[in-house]
Amino acid sequence: MSDHAARLTALRAELKERGLDGFIVPLTDEHMSEYVGTYAQRLPWLTNFTGSAGNAAVLQDKASLFIDGRYTIQAAAELDPALYEHHLFENYPLLKWVADNAPEHGVIGYDPELTTIAWVEQAEAALKKKGLKLEAVSTNPIDAIWEDRPAEPLAPALVHTAEHAGKSAEEKRAEIGEKLREEGADAAVITMLDSIAWAFNIRGTDVSNTPVTHAWGILHADGSANLYIAPEKVTDELRVHLGNQVQIEPRNTFYTALAALGGAGRKILADRDTNNAKVFNTLQVSGATIVEGQDPCILPKAVKNPTEQQGSRDAHIRDGAAIAEFLHWIETEAPKGGIDELIAVDKLWACRKKRDLLRDKSFDTISGSGPNGALPHYRVNEASNRPLKNGELYLVDSGGQYLDGTTDITRTVPVGDPTDEMRDRFTRVLKGHIALATTRFPKGTSGMALDAIARRPIWEAGLDYDHGTGHGVGAFLGVHEGPQRIAKGGTSVPLQPGMILSNEPAYYKENAFGIRIENLILVKRVEEDTEREMYEFENLTWAPIDRRLVDTKIMSDTELDWLNRYHTQVYDKIADLVDADTREWLKEATAPIERAA
Repeated sequence: MSDHAARLTALRAELKERGLDGFIVPLTDEHMSEYVGTYAQRLPWLTNFTGSAGNAAVLQDKASLFIDGRYTIQAAAELDPALYEHHLFENYPLLKWVADNAPEHGVIGYDPELTTIAWVEQAEAALKKKGLKLEAVSTNPIDAIWEDRPAEPLAPALVHTAEHAGKSAEEKRAEIGEKLREEGADAAVITMLDSIAWAFNIRGTDVSNTPVTHAWGILHADGSANLYIAPEKVTDELRVHLGNQVQIEPRNTFYTALAALGGAGRKILADRDTNNAKVFNTLQVSGATIVEGQDPCILPKAVKNPTEQQGSRDAHIRDGAAIAEFLHWIETEAPKGGIDELIAVDKLWACRKKRDLLRDKSFDTISGSGPNGALPHYRVNEASNRPLKNGELYLVDSGGQYLDGTTDITRTVPVGDPTDEMRDRFTRVLKGHIALATTRFPKGTSGMALDAIARRPIWEAGLDYDHGTGHGVGAFLGVHEGPQRIAKGGTSVPLQPGMILSNEPAYYKENAFGIRIENLILVKRVEEDTEREMYEFENLTWAPIDRRLVDTKIMSDTELDWLNRYHTQVYDKIADLVDADTREWLKEATAPIERAA
């Protein structure tokens, strides 16, 4: 029996002992995080699926994983089909699958710390129609069978100084306190790790690639706050930084404190989309008046202040120099042979490590050669690693966490000579990228309204891609940040000056190649006088876009002008930051492109 078969068998035995006919296994932690610490990696431990988004449902006689279109091929490769089915959640949703397959009058367990109250209400209604009961567990059954489960990290919390934050934590909490008073709330429960990091101007190393520390927060209407954090993580520097307005409490007293607030009859703002269900349950049972609303840190965190904006500009210039040195190396060495995806990952990190203020990667590098590049969120390992071969494309999506900004960039390059099909698809993706980069839009426009602009050149060829065109990005925080998003099914949140997003249209040909061109862009107000208040994008990312893949026959003059201006700026901004050999290469890589005859 394989490890994953044994784990599934053990979980079913644990569920049976608890009187449960099934259990829901999400990929998140008690903070509803996208990227989680090793102690919370329950889904990959159980199933062997290593994608960054997914949920599983386990019944006594069958089990299934539910994913989006980015992970179809990956799930097929990583799951044992004798143990798990897998479905696209939009085609066969998890709750429908459970309702279709669970035994009559079955009891389905869930961990209230790993779901939102909105999901619980939806699940209860859906399962009740089929005579099924949803039941919260007091402890996670996977933890009961995971004998070598890693401990929660206890690294010290780090102070994020005003030099890079641009605004003191006291100012932030005073502004939030004012908003709470307007909402009629006495306090707000803050559970998202990046919101806590932002509100208290702290960072940490508890989650790979995301500089956050595990803690809970309660922000009060008078500007004071409680921070619930493991005592081992608290330094003298942190105490001085937080000051007298912040009461530091042990992390394990958080739910007790929530109950006390409820017992005192307080009005507490809680976010249905970010606070876990146990937070809501604790407040409700204790008698609190719940004021439902959005986490008050989310929007001000997304709208970067001038210091954060400038920090991102500076970080991207240093990052672009690292990318240029890497692309020069790839172009020189890959055609000779001997370079594989893992070697490329190590080389890219070596190029980045030389840059000032770097603290970490912003996510695990996507290094996809040939058919692996067709997996949008591919993560190379020893088993999947393949060489960069002549005649194929290589896609690399990577980023850095700098004290002054978070970067995220994708480049696609040919190894040897590209085919006409590759050049056509690449150029269509580039046209979509340029279309979005040059778009102007009126105040009040959401990212959802802009998504089709980037897709049109790809749609015109009867093609598409199964992910959003753009996600929000933090300031030395999460590489994926809300509420802003550019996607077909995105949010209706209007884009505002100061928001940072990615611009990453793409094309993937299964079992052949993938193409993605990604820069980060900053929303800013159009300076000239216009009848309506208009916004546009400022480009933040500076690195060559491979000229060998551009088919000028399907590029307009305006698009070619944009690309040539972009490359001129790339050279001007990063040439002095790269080594001498790369500088010579950069001259050619950014030279103007002439239209083919």
